[in-house]
Amino acid sequence: MHISEGVLSAPVIAVGWVAAAGGVAWGLRKLQPERIPHVAVIAAALFLAALVRFPIGPTSMHLTLLGLAGVLLGWSAVPALFIALMLQAILFQFGGLVSLGANTTIMGVAALTGGLVFRLFGTRLPMMLRAFASGFMAVVVGTVLLCAALWLSNSDFRGTLPLIAATQLALALIEGVVTALIVGFMARSMPRLLAS
Repeated sequence: MHISEGVLSAPVIAVGWVAAAGGVAWGLRKLQPERIPHVAVIAAALFLAALVRFPIGPTSMHLTLLGLAGVLLGWSAVPALFIALMLQAILFQFGGLVSLGANTTIMGVAALTGGLVFRLFGTRLPMMLRAFASGFMAVVVGTVLLCAALWLSNSDFRGTLPLIAATQLALALIEGVVTALIVGFMARSMPRLLAS
């Protein structure tokens, strides 16, 4: 879900930066000092997940762990994503610095959606099912926002949107399973992390 430089229009870039700045500021405000190491570990996991990429046509696929970030961090996922995306842009040219605001907004909203889905059903659904739905919906929401940003920015990309959506749907299923497995493991070994 990394949008490269030169793809987005100026209005989409501006809206992305405003939303990202607000999300990062609110996430930092909600961040308790004792949870900073926890957020740093998740930011590192988000950074590393994107390094294993599978090219598919004009796009590529990699784990995002957005649902997991939303479940574990809530609003703190937004500053964690900002740092991870900035380092990926600087070190590996994944995305870009100009598009960093839009990328942070897209992935931040997706992570927050994943966390919301997990908490929304409380104890009404088994934890593993909630975790699957969290990982799945995070990617779906991120994909919708990615396609909207591309649609609004450049008509040349409109023909590739169905292919992008199809590959991301496959990723959503994989993310759901991975998120469920990780949350299931954490529920057995570190349940206090899921309670926060």
